[in-house]
Amino acid sequence: MTDSLQNKTPECASTKPCVAIVGGGPAGLMAAEVLSQQGVSVDLFDAMPSVGRKFLLAGRGGLNLTHSEPLATFMTRFGSRQTELAPLIDQFTPDDLRAWAQGLGIETFVGTSGRVFPTDMKAAPLLRAWLHRLRQAGVRFHMRHRWLGWTDAGELRLSTPKGEVRHHANATVLALGGASWARLGSDGAWVPWLLDAGASVAPLRPANCGFDVLPTGLDRAGWSDHLRQRFAGQPIKPVALALPGEDGQLIRQQGEFVLTDTGLEGSLIYAFSARIRDEIDRSGQATVYLDLLPSHTLAQVQAETARPRGPRSLSTHLKSRLGIQGIKMALLHECLTPAELNDAQALAGKLKALPITLARPRPVDEAISTAGGVTFESLDAKGMLKARPGLFCCGEMLDWEAPTGGYLLTASMASGKAAAMGVKTYLTA
Repeated sequence: MTDSLQNKTPECASTKPCVAIVGGGPAGLMAAEVLSQQGVSVDLFDAMPSVGRKFLLAGRGGLNLTHSEPLATFMTRFGSRQTELAPLIDQFTPDDLRAWAQGLGIETFVGTSGRVFPTDMKAAPLLRAWLHRLRQAGVRFHMRHRWLGWTDAGELRLSTPKGEVRHHANATVLALGGASWARLGSDGAWVPWLLDAGASVAPLRPANCGFDVLPTGLDRAGWSDHLRQRFAGQPIKPVALALPGEDGQLIRQQGEFVLTDTGLEGSLIYAFSARIRDEIDRSGQATVYLDLLPSHTLAQVQAETARPRGPRSLSTHLKSRLGIQGIKMALLHECLTPAELNDAQALAGKLKALPITLARPRPVDEAISTAGGVTFESLDAKGMLKARPGLFCCGEMLDWEAPTGGYLLTASMASGKAAAMGVKTYLTA
């Protein structure tokens, strides 16, 4: 063993049980808060220079804390894992999260979409207040400490700017995130160590992500140069997206998204990303259908496309009669043949259901969040790894996913609280 590995982080008070938390995102911070209130000595380690970096990034456009919809509806957003997450979120509901924020001096409001935000829409004031309260409670923060697994004696190995150190704890909470936005600390490097520890880990996959379109010709990849150069980065709105469900019925939602250099991304795409990704996994591709005129019926569109246009061009006619122009008109030219564009009935049908075939999700590091992770079947009812007593997991590193809208943050914090309560039970058993 090297001399540097003989170094140890400051020991916790000998009269208290010592818990190590690895990961300074919302799940890890919530675990630290609950444990520090339970008379436990807490050391929190994070690889980054400061905690909550992904949390702060999420708040740049307005921090979406949670959602105001009824809890029964809220839980359906977690798909196949709602049964496992229900007991966790029952102990830290969206209303509890709002009350918790108020306790930090942060008032919230419900937006028109039902999403809940701080009144100032910012993440930094909430994080500052939270960290102040944690420090006041005695939580010790160790920055630039990257977890490297365990020593043979079961101590945590941590890489620091001053060399490798080890740390002994009576219990450990891992809150290491998934594998998206590695530059902010979530890189999925923990997977082999958890597998070695006996955990079952579902492969980490992108969630709430963009997708690349299937090439429309043998001589190019994805969109044409014209579409990329003129319209990449522009939003497409209003628009509705439909995707066949498992029962064959179309699932439809209105919103907006952005055309990228290689495909599509944005809030409406994220809402369908799990279904799109899974269909690509099954079939090699997935076709979505865009309604470019969601406020018009098919009959209304048919009447306008069939109307004689005289000497006017198709673009001029569609702009004057239906408001189709710019990026929407460019998409029509991109996706339809000249014959379809000049067939009034066919064109009307495509305006209401323009097929876009998607070939692959964007890389996991670009995704807002990840699916996969430590399976709930690997854990006991308290969130402890069955194969390694005293080791608890929480947050996005668990095998669940949810759309954007406050669901990710609520479930992460709820799982952090649940893991902390599991630690307390383990320490007092």
